[in-house]
Amino acid sequence: MTYQIQTVRGPVLPNKLGITLTHEHFSLTFQKFYVEPPQQLQNYLHGGITLENTGLIRQYPYSNKYNLTFDDKETHAAVLTEMQMFNEFGGGTIVENTSHGLNRNIPLMIEVSQKTGIHVVAGTGYYVAGLQPQSTLQMSIEDLANVMHSELTEGCFEDKSVRCGFIGEVGCSWPLHEFEKNVIKATAEVQSSLDCPVSFHPGRHPKAPFEIMRLFAEAGGKAGKTIMSHLDRTILETETLLEYASLGSYLQQDLFGTECSWYQLEPNTDMLSDAQRIQRIVELISNGLTDRILMAHDIHTKHRLVKFGGHGFSHIINNVIPKMEIKGIEREKINQILMKNPQTWLSSKEIS
Repeated sequence: MTYQIQTVRGPVLPNKLGITLTHEHFSLTFQKFYVEPPQQLQNYLHGGITLENTGLIRQYPYSNKYNLTFDDKETHAAVLTEMQMFNEFGGGTIVENTSHGLNRNIPLMIEVSQKTGIHVVAGTGYYVAGLQPQSTLQMSIEDLANVMHSELTEGCFEDKSVRCGFIGEVGCSWPLHEFEKNVIKATAEVQSSLDCPVSFHPGRHPKAPFEIMRLFAEAGGKAGKTIMSHLDRTILETETLLEYASLGSYLQQDLFGTECSWYQLEPNTDMLSDAQRIQRIVELISNGLTDRILMAHDIHTKHRLVKFGGHGFSHIINNVIPKMEIKGIEREKINQILMKNPQTWLSSKEIS
């Protein structure tokens, strides 16, 4: 049997995906995550991104409202240019993780894919409770499941000609909101029916991934078809990460390019550097977990785009892969992480 992967321009064979980034965004509404800057810096963190303030914005990315506006024409034009670059440098597929609550933009995904040739996989599902309207918060588990099932099998609400290829990102807070628990259960129900891939966004606490997977498994979810995102800002101790790995999900390191230890959304966390992320991958490989590793950038603010002075969507290809090779990771394993593992996760069955 031949299995295919659903993209915004229709199904493609798994071996056509090429290098795949499994957690990115082209457009989203993120303004609610604005954080007041330190008092002494308030006059330096307003307005656009300039040479004079770009250093401060890298340190305090959530304290500049322009930087958080990731759903305007400037952002969209920059993303289109970057996908042309991504294609030029050997990229193949973007898994676009903008779910309900973040203002998903299906028309932009189609436009980008048509103009660049990059495969784009759209997600369904629901982000954290704090970004949902009251009408959504009141939906039953059955209603939530019906929406996700419909978008995977019939078509997206914005464009019925486009079907989603996975559920995600499924947003979870810490502690979990009752709505988020219902979404986890609804996601498990849909996955058990369709054997579809799932991607979770955990709350910012080391126990959050464990709690999500416990509820998901109890509701019938399959860890082997599921990504736990943002582990490079959530579980920082190797021993704890290996304990979590025993649950069987994909272990996604998806904040590559973020080189600032100060993490505004959880100041008690020391954000890893790319060198530390690569070292974690080395440790996971040495523990026999190569087939569980995925990588991405999770770009969701302007300052990380090339047009605005950032590393861009091609950073892993151009800057991280060479460093991985220097660290002794064989090209075969790199290809498995960036090509084979995404194919297996996105396929309806394991690729034989």
